[in-house]
Amino acid sequence: MTERRIGIIINGATGRMGTTQHMANLLAIAADGGMVLGGGDRLVPDLLLVGRDADRLKALSAINGDLRWTTRLDEALSGPDIIFMDCSATGGRPARVRKAIAAGKHIHIEKPTAPTVEEAMELARAAQSAGLKHGVIQDKLFLPGFAKLLFVKNAGFFGRILSIRIDAGSWIFDGRTQACQRPSWNYKRAEGGGIALDMMAHWRYMIDRLASPVTAVCALMATAIPERADEQGRPYAVDVEDTSHALLQLQGGAVGVITNSWAMRLRRDDTMVVQIDGTLGSAVAGRFRCFTQAAVNTPEAFFGAAQPGGMDLAEQWQEVPDTLPTANPFRQCWEAFLRHVAEDAPYVPTLVEGAKAVQLADLAYRSVADGRWMAVPELHL
Repeated sequence: MTERRIGIIINGATGRMGTTQHMANLLAIAADGGMVLGGGDRLVPDLLLVGRDADRLKALSAINGDLRWTTRLDEALSGPDIIFMDCSATGGRPARVRKAIAAGKHIHIEKPTAPTVEEAMELARAAQSAGLKHGVIQDKLFLPGFAKLLFVKNAGFFGRILSIRIDAGSWIFDGRTQACQRPSWNYKRAEGGGIALDMMAHWRYMIDRLASPVTAVCALMATAIPERADEQGRPYAVDVEDTSHALLQLQGGAVGVITNSWAMRLRRDDTMVVQIDGTLGSAVAGRFRCFTQAAVNTPEAFFGAAQPGGMDLAEQWQEVPDTLPTANPFRQCWEAFLRHVAEDAPYVPTLVEGAKAVQLADLAYRSVADGRWMAVPELHL
């Protein structure tokens, strides 16, 4: 058994995603002695941190074992590291990824992969033509609750799927009385902001894999909070949507409904809840827990719950037990991609899948502008 080190560039390392999700989970793999490959070798991540602030990079490096770092992306791309992760702001991502492809780096990036479908597919085709491995982060299906939901679906529990509903969001403070929980670029069109572009990336792969591929979309969007304060307390106008509603047609006849808002106060179990109804049963999942109700155990609720206190609807559901792996979702994403690079193992979320996510957001925007249903064509390399 030998140790094989694999160089990984993390661009945007000092941001929340770069530090807490990508760097931390890659370091966890390294701390465990690396990832065991099929032949017994151990693949150990070797990180190069890239960002704009030298002081922050230096401090981040120091507290994590003196990791390599640089403020110069071109310098990083000219080195021997073979994987490029981009987790900085969406707006300039296509240009950065094109540079990485030209430098011969395998591509594993955050979503959305580009602001437009055309650019997203251009990146996928460029990476494929260069003979490079490529992928996009799709972490939500590795969360315990949604992993259980996928397990339930793959076990055939639902029978014929009738509908899937996604209810997601929370109240994001405007930055005046309390700090905003999301970076200000999320609310600026020029920097790749907008809840549809950001979150449709998740909803597309979740609906495609949990229920059925999306074939058409009709959407309605709004800006609930038109002015916010940025990280320095300066007011700015929000020029993108912070609320998005979508109705979807799915392959096979099922219906999808998405309600997604950053101006939503919660009275439910989680910030993100998915329900699937089928002829043989239904399931409801949040990020951590999943509950099912089989057709044979479905109570009569039309009259049974018609009076206050007449029926506790929550008691009618059975929780799916914890029998699946519980590693951090981003670690699982990285392990799958590293195995793809090192062993040519199958890998689902390629940059084409990333483009599908951008496509759904783009068609939702066009639906709002035109006031009509938009067909979702298939994308191919």
